Amino acid sequence: MSEDRSLLRVGTRGSALAMAQSGRAAEDIAGADGFELVQVRTHGDKDRTSPLAQIGGTGVFVTAVREALLAGEVDVVVHSAKDLPTAPVPGIALGCVPERADPRDALCARDGLTLAQLPRHAKVGTGSPRRAAQLRRARPDLEVVDIRGNVETRLARALGQDADLDAVVLAAAGLQRLGRDEVISELLSPDVLLPAPAQGALAIECPEPGTSPEDGGLSPFADGLSAADHRPTRAAVAAERALLRTLEAGCSAPVGALGTLGEDGTLTLRGLAISEDGTSVFEGSGTAPVDLEDPLVLVADAERLGQDLAADLLERGAGSVLAGGDDPTSDATTS
Repeated sequence: MSEDRSLLRVGTRGSALAMAQSGRAAEDIAGADGFELVQVRTHGDKDRTSPLAQIGGTGVFVTAVREALLAGEVDVVVHSAKDLPTAPVPGIALGCVPERADPRDALCARDGLTLAQLPRHAKVGTGSPRRAAQLRRARPDLEVVDIRGNVETRLARALGQDADLDAVVLAAAGLQRLGRDEVISELLSPDVLLPAPAQGALAIECPEPGTSPEDGGLSPFADGLSAADHRPTRAAVAAERALLRTLEAGCSAPVGALGTLGEDGTLTLRGLAISEDGTSVFEGSGTAPVDLEDPLVLVADAERLGQDLAADLLERGAGSVLAGGDDPTSDATTS
């Protein structure tokens, strides 16, 4: 590791996707020659066979890089924002949320087939309970297969020479950041697959003021963090994560959310909780004005919108599907 403290030390997982998105975020903050990437191996990287829900959800990718940050081994860490647990961590602040990439899910199917064109009983792979449930809702005939592995490993299951699946579903943003757009056979509408909360966004965490082990902390990089922060994205992500937190659901739970900011400053949030088999769905939407000029007010307003929508879903029975038990008498599909 370099001892040049003029360089921004960026903690990241070692996967091709993590390295690509961390490098892009670091360049936005510190410039092309002003950073170095520090690879951190996580528990989720070590265990590539167990289902994510079994080993702790996508949060297993976060702990090790956060520990490196708290130990002063790196200056910032870059996460896929959808992987972040919603509970705050003492000593760590959300320093920057860059402009969001495409939040949609992408179908990668043999012969360029769309979801509607897949044959009956086609095998579709995903490691996400949210995607699996919504796929079953859209196409109850499909055989949804749980898969793990990096992007290329998953793609090979559907597009490789020894493919055993008809398609896989991945985040469009990840494929685009890797320059693998050509494998996408269909970008799935949020009306079909509502994305995971904060999907397509990055979260750059830094030490809270006064907690850095080194004198001076992040002062050389504070301007870069501020410049790279995209307030419309921060508002949408704050609302989506507040919904997830209020539902008391983990980041691998079958919950979808998508916030969009209109030109008039109105934030619209859609939310969904769905049973594993896709037959019981609680969904709704809400709107609220947000103040882009004041980041503290912006986040507070956005979080309140997410909390209110989550409270509405819970009042209508969403807790039953998040707890694993469906309520067949509920009006679950009412928006």
